[in-house]
Amino acid sequence: MITKTRLSKADPLSDKEVDELIGSVDEVILARGKSFRCWSASKATRDDLRGPTGGFRAPMLKSGRRLLVGFHEETLEKVLS
Repeated sequence: MITKTRLSKADPLSDKEVDELIGSVDEVILARGKSFRCWSASKATRDDLRGPTGGFRAPMLKSGRRLLVGFHEETLEKVLS
């Protein structure tokens, strides 16, 4: 169930909001192209979540205590199932 949506171009996340988001999860899953990497949220920084233009990657999906950043279809299906 989606409880909140936000358009990254029209209303980008602030550094503080991203820090709070990272602090609210246990695991971060970062998708870049066809690859992805998972690590503990305690080791994640906001710079890890930035794309090549300096903005935060989209989409960001919080599911329970996991944060999925970027788009990787197979990982998204696994997280949502």
